[in-house]
Amino acid sequence: MRADLHIHTVYSDGAYTPAEIAARVKAAGVELCSMTDHDSLEGLGEKRAAAAAQGLRFISGWEVSSYADGAKVHVLGYGCRPNAAYRAFLARRKEGALLRAEEMIGRANAVFGLSLTLADAEKLHLKKEAPLHTMHVVGAFASRLGRKKGELYQEYFSAGKPCYSDKMRPTPFDAIDVIHQTGGIASLAHPGRIPLGFEAREKLMDALVLHGLDGIEYTHSDHTDPERAYFRAYGEKKGLYLTGGSDFHAEGMRNRVIGQPPFEPDARLLEVFARLRESE
Repeated sequence: MRADLHIHTVYSDGAYTPAEIAARVKAAGVELCSMTDHDSLEGLGEKRAAAAAQGLRFISGWEVSSYADGAKVHVLGYGCRPNAAYRAFLARRKEGALLRAEEMIGRANAVFGLSLTLADAEKLHLKKEAPLHTMHVVGAFASRLGRKKGELYQEYFSAGKPCYSDKMRPTPFDAIDVIHQTGGIASLAHPGRIPLGFEAREKLMDALVLHGLDGIEYTHSDHTDPERAYFRAYGEKKGLYLTGGSDFHAEGMRNRVIGQPPFEPDARLLEVFARLRESE
C-alpha cells in the first residue's frame, strides 16, 4: 500500500484545500494519506470527508513546530483528537504566532524600508481557526518586494536571520507531550533537515526517544538515499515506527511531489493506525 503521511493544506502554509489535496493524492496512486498542517488539527472533519470522497484511507495528523538549541525541529502527530489539551495548546500557539508576526513585521519593515502591518499578513491567512504562520508574513513581504517566498524566507526570516523571531516557541519535548495528550503517536519529522551536526542531532534524537518519541520520518523528499538508510536503521534500532511523506505544499515547490519518494508503511505502523482510528 502506497502512503504519503506528510502533506500540507490551506489550513497552514499549503496552497490547496483538503478536497484538492485528496484529488491529487488519488491521481498519484496513493492509497493512505495524512494532511499534517502546522500546529493545528483544524479542518479535520473536512479533511476526513475529502479523503473519503476519493476512496482514500486517512489518518488524522498535524506537524508541531518546535525548537531545540536554536534549531528548528518538527514533530508529526498521528491519530490525534482535538480535546482540552489541544485547545489549550492551540490558544498558546495562536498567541505566540501573533507576537512573532508583529516582531517579524517590525524587523522586516526596518530592513526593507516598508510599512506593512499585521493586516497584510492576515489577508493571506485564509483559515483563521488555525494559527497565523510565518509564511503568511513572508508572503506579504514577498508580494510587496516581488520576491519568491522561499528565497525571502531563507535569506531573512529563518533562524538567525535579520527578521526572525523566536518568541513563545515550544520545544520538541513539549510537542511530544501534546501529541500524546491528544491521543496520538509522535514521529520526528525530516530529521535530515535538523540544522545540527551529526553528534548533536543524534544526541537530541536519543533524548527525544527517552522522552517518549514513537516514530521517525525516515523517508522524506529532502533526504538522500544514505540518510534514508541511516534514519531507517536508527528507527529500527530504537524500536520506532517508520513513517514517510513528501511534505508537499504546492505544485512546483522545490522537489516536493505527492507520493514521492515512494513509501509503503509496514504492518506494525498500519496496526497502530488501525487502533488509533478506532478511538477517533
